[in-house]
Amino acid sequence: MSATARWFRRGDHMVMLGAFAGAFLLLALSTFTSWPVGAGGFDGAGTTTVNPVMAAQAGDCLNWTKPDLSDVAKVDCATQHLFEVTGVADISAAHGPQAPFPNDEQWQKISQEQCSRMSLDYLGGKFDPFGKYTVGPLNPGERLWAEGQRTLRCGLQVAGPAGGLLPAYGTARTQDQSDVYDPGVCLGITEAKSVGDPVDCAKPHTFEITGVVPMPPGEFVPLDQQDRLMVVECARLTAEYTGGADLKARGLLVTWDNRVEESWAAGSRLANCKVGAPPVDDTLLSAWEGSVRNPNAPPLTTSNPPQTTAVHQDEPTGAPLHSESNSSSSAPPSSGSKPPKSDETTTATTTTTPSR
Repeated sequence: MSATARWFRRGDHMVMLGAFAGAFLLLALSTFTSWPVGAGGFDGAGTTTVNPVMAAQAGDCLNWTKPDLSDVAKVDCATQHLFEVTGVADISAAHGPQAPFPNDEQWQKISQEQCSRMSLDYLGGKFDPFGKYTVGPLNPGERLWAEGQRTLRCGLQVAGPAGGLLPAYGTARTQDQSDVYDPGVCLGITEAKSVGDPVDCAKPHTFEITGVVPMPPGEFVPLDQQDRLMVVECARLTAEYTGGADLKARGLLVTWDNRVEESWAAGSRLANCKVGAPPVDDTLLSAWEGSVRNPNAPPLTTSNPPQTTAVHQDEPTGAPLHSESNSSSSAPPSSGSKPPKSDETTTATTTTTPSR
């Protein structure tokens, strides 16, 4: 296995920060979503049905599969969902009956004013500004706005590196907020040569995740000490993941992430090991295709709730995080739940972009 290139990891981290810095701010928004028309109104029997969004309260989780949210439904937060409600905001005082429907810039301001503090309180005052969650509103949509609806649902969503909306598992209140992915996930590449959302590993991608490392508890660990931990753990996990493949022969390197003080203060303690190609001119990330995973290795397992949405598991078994053959592997904390197991692992994530 090739030696880790420190310059590569640092350069990658800087590119990633610049690529989707909006998702790293508490005041940032994920894609603006509107309440669907088709999820309410009258059913065939002539009785009034309740729009799940309009009935949702803090602590409820919502999921949908259609881009227009017409099939939105309240679900158990332990299962796949796209939005976790952190509170309800009435903006009628500032936006009267004749007020026009806000544009995106105005919605961002509304979210800053209404949803930021509400969501921070919901999380107990701890929010990782570099973590996996973004804050945003579910707005009424233009039709209901025209009818006088001025109530928003503020909430938390998981966004990919390129801003795509990703499913979440488990309530954000008890989650480690680290922006990590499970082994086997490949992150795509954008037109700007920065990190993209999860893709099938057969497609061009910047990184393939080979492991998740839990940082030690307690006080913040300086970055140089984190590096000393990660270089050892990532070498071990990547060797296990690849079956000891010669990455240098493929022009690939082992790299990893760190947790900064702001993330540490929010309780984030997980970091990824990954494989990637050296960047172009030390700045732009390089794309490569195919997986480095050992094709003869047992099926991967994932944490419960999953650290990413690209790997779906069925039955909780207590199996280790990285592979069934590695019983000594230490899985990261997962809200007290045992890691589940699956016979099938997929690395292609379907991204749903709700209508505005």
